Amino acid sequence: MTIQRIGVIGSGSVGETLADGLLKHGYQVMRGSRDPSKLEDWRAGAGAGASVGTPADTAAFGELIILAVKGTAAENAVRLAGNDLMGKTVIDTTNPIGDDPPQNGILRLFTEQNDSLMEQLQKVAPGAHFVKAFSCVGSGTMVNPDFGGERPTMFVCGNDTASKARVKVILDQLGWDMEDIGGVEGARAIEPLCVLWCAPGFLRNEWTHAYRVLRR
Repeated sequence: MTIQRIGVIGSGSVGETLADGLLKHGYQVMRGSRDPSKLEDWRAGAGAGASVGTPADTAAFGELIILAVKGTAAENAVRLAGNDLMGKTVIDTTNPIGDDPPQNGILRLFTEQNDSLMEQLQKVAPGAHFVKAFSCVGSGTMVNPDFGGERPTMFVCGNDTASKARVKVILDQLGWDMEDIGGVEGARAIEPLCVLWCAPGFLRNEWTHAYRVLRR
């Protein structure tokens, strides 16, 4: 299945970065928000392939969906998207970051060690094919980042093999290698990487790094 239309649910910087990057790679992109009017300036400047709508509109539009909202809003966003997520690949960029400030540079998560936000979302929408991706890097380096010729590694997980293959195509276009660490339970390992990624930022204002898996 060749993906042409991608729906991005979320009005923040992650959604905007990914939407802009995907438009440059030739996709049609709809961004979704509970208040689509606040995305009109983006739509006006994004070109002919861009549109906006509600989360439900966006889920209906996209052949593949990207969930790019705050972790605390993720479950509600999935519910607002409704039944049109059924059977579709949903890239889950979210992290279970709580509202408390970091402690000595370390964020606090609202999930337990043997659970993850993506597992919770999969239970809310069991017919959707969630794939965790873009959760372990900041928005500034999500799209075709320049690391001197070295491709960074994006950790992914999810229960559906075909969906992970679709995500791999997008990751390759956006300049990333993919490291598949299995089913939905893998999100228990991936989501805390956001804490590790953010720590140099909070401690030393360093926000332009990424992970890379090395093998010998």
